[in-house]
Amino acid sequence: MSTGSGDNSAPAPTTHDSQTSTDSPRKSSMFSSLKIRNYRLFFMGQVVSNTGTWMQRIAQDWLVLSLTGSSAAVGITTALQFLPMLLFGLYGGVLVDRLPKRPTLLCTQSVMALTGLALAGLTLSGHVQVWHVYLAAFVMGLATVLDNPARQTFVSEMVGPKQLQNAVSLNSANFQSARLIGPAVAGVMITSVGTGWAFLANGLSYAAPITGLLLMRARELHVVERAPRGKGQLREGLRYVAGQPGLIWPIVLVGFIGTFGFNFPVWLSAYADDVFHAGAGAYSLFNTVMAVGSLVGALLAARRGTARLRLLIAAAAAFGALEIVASVAPEYWLFALLMAPIGVFGLTVNVTANTTVQMGTDPAMRGRVMSLFMMVFVGGTPLGAPLVGWMTDTWGARAGFAVGGAVSLVAAVTIGLLLARAGGLRLSVGWHHGHPQVRFVPKDGREELAPAA
Repeated sequence: MSTGSGDNSAPAPTTHDSQTSTDSPRKSSMFSSLKIRNYRLFFMGQVVSNTGTWMQRIAQDWLVLSLTGSSAAVGITTALQFLPMLLFGLYGGVLVDRLPKRPTLLCTQSVMALTGLALAGLTLSGHVQVWHVYLAAFVMGLATVLDNPARQTFVSEMVGPKQLQNAVSLNSANFQSARLIGPAVAGVMITSVGTGWAFLANGLSYAAPITGLLLMRARELHVVERAPRGKGQLREGLRYVAGQPGLIWPIVLVGFIGTFGFNFPVWLSAYADDVFHAGAGAYSLFNTVMAVGSLVGALLAARRGTARLRLLIAAAAAFGALEIVASVAPEYWLFALLMAPIGVFGLTVNVTANTTVQMGTDPAMRGRVMSLFMMVFVGGTPLGAPLVGWMTDTWGARAGFAVGGAVSLVAAVTIGLLLARAGGLRLSVGWHHGHPQVRFVPKDGREELAPAA
């Protein structure tokens, strides 16, 4: 979600987005895009809906763990929710490039609302079985195939290219604020009245974004020409990404991190239940502390005028290293505290990669490119979650967490070196004002260019 890349290997800004070039760093007002009425309506609706979504995620994971006693079952639930993105994500992007975004979002949000309400009815009536949760997760995933790229690309239609980075960062702040509130409320609900009420709250929460979409002024949207129906549009999108290193390497990096480093439903539930024996309250606390860090990371990204590929690589490496450290934390309180910086760096990776890709993509291709981004980032979870769940059940939560962090760290270092090589850079180690400094500089020895990765 955030940043024009500045690496020599990155694509030049398109004619549509030339004014968003990040060659000259600048800072913006942290909340500048909220001055736009349509985006403000969208933002407020998402505050409510995202809170409900996080409540359902916590309740869903805890319900599955209660029904089965298996971390692998929690991993299967997560996998089923993201499996449709892996299978159909690219086709969803093709459709989103053809369809009007606002009506598409009205349909997907309505499907998600009905799914949440159905799961609430089954749970509150006492008839819920684990396969019901699996089915609900899969249906939510199917709706997400269109909803994710539609929401990603609709942001640019609401705010225009000049405010895109700020709006994307605020979307992340919005999501992480909900992640801060939702797990806390869900923890209270689960322990006091049961998981069914959390599902009901989520189903009702979709009324807010649906109302916001209906109240928008169509004439104030930045019209983007929709792609006509035609053959080969999926291959065209893949060729477009493959031909631009500034797009493909961030996508590859978030693929590794999304598949192996972001399996928190599996790890945190296992740490709460098996390692520290602290129950649902601890699981909610871990998620809440991580959300605090993520919110801080999102607000910093909203204030940051630009971000570069070097930030993406550094944040990804720090994220992986901190997961390894947290995996061996001996005390409950230390593990909980480490969730905050993990949240900061994880969110920085997400925002930086997202906006790098969006701002480096022609608007006519944005649906396909963002669907590929989301497919790789969240669609890798169906591959990673069951594997991580199996490792957690077999060798323990600490081993599973450590492996996820190690894969993220190795991917960050490897892709950082590949990007440096593509940009004609070399690693320089030295001293600056009495402090050690590690950076990439041009191989020919000239001063490092400002937009370098």
